[in-house]
Amino acid sequence: MIETLYIEEAIVQHPRVLEVIARFPQASIIHCGRYSEVFNPKAQNFRLQKQQPALILAEKYKHFALPIPEVYGIGASKNYYFSHMLNCLYDCRYCFLQGMFQSAHYVLFVNYEDFQQEIRQLCQANSTEAVHFFSGYDCDSLALEPVTGFAEQFLPFFEQIPNAWLELRTKSTQVRSLLSRQPLPRCIVAFSLSPDDIAQKLEHKAPSLQRRLDAMERLQQHGWLLGLRFDPVVYQSNYQQQYRELFKQVFAVLDVNRIHSVSLGVFRLPEKYFKKIHKLYPEEKLFSGPLARQQNQVSYEKTLEQDMLQFCTEQLLNYIPHDKFFPCAL
Repeated sequence: MIETLYIEEAIVQHPRVLEVIARFPQASIIHCGRYSEVFNPKAQNFRLQKQQPALILAEKYKHFALPIPEVYGIGASKNYYFSHMLNCLYDCRYCFLQGMFQSAHYVLFVNYEDFQQEIRQLCQANSTEAVHFFSGYDCDSLALEPVTGFAEQFLPFFEQIPNAWLELRTKSTQVRSLLSRQPLPRCIVAFSLSPDDIAQKLEHKAPSLQRRLDAMERLQQHGWLLGLRFDPVVYQSNYQQQYRELFKQVFAVLDVNRIHSVSLGVFRLPEKYFKKIHKLYPEEKLFSGPLARQQNQVSYEKTLEQDMLQFCTEQLLNYIPHDKFFPCAL
């Protein structure tokens, strides 16, 4: 899978670096001073690189955990995200990472302990309330778990902090490490879900809806809390039928009592990112839909956006209590 490894010179002997090298013995190894030398230069072809991304092993020096925008969250007042990786194994056409990053290569920050130290400090500074940490903003939390060992390393750490909550955002079926241990009560395994037809068209390389549901069912049976992330909701002429069937399919399999939260949001991108992604994929039908610019974002025309959110909200509330529902608005 990985044919080229870029490794920062300062961490060539780091234990996690050595583990990754051992996992890909046939990979070409190229040393670099800083990962940004490979990852940040302009005039890279994201679309071409996505066909065979390299893995860059790097060390992060600051900004290990950052506040999330106020419009996001699942009930807590203190919310942060952190990214042990940049970029995703999957190739979802609506993904904002294509507009945010110059490169499609994966970056893995191997200094997990520094992330953990900052997370611990934030929890100590807010010791009287729950602090939520979201993983999976700049990557998929679990898709490369066999390589990164991320969940394996971070779940025991979060287990030790009584006011820390962790969300693992994913489309992956790489749940073996979760099924091999006792569930963490303050961890939400949150799956992004789309109707099967939309997933097949737009969520390239990602597991099918049915495979995700199978993994979710196994996690629930093992005792894990789940999150459902219907985001982005994508317009098609028959979107009502598609999302009605999606919700019916999901809640026929899952136990609502073991669902922590459900979020909902329509397709949207920062205008700058939209222009870049549209240039990468000018033939993509998603970008020729009934779109409009509002508040420096590109999304659906306001009336259509409201209709989609209202319809999906009404459908979801047939299955879940209102206190588990967290809509995302522009």
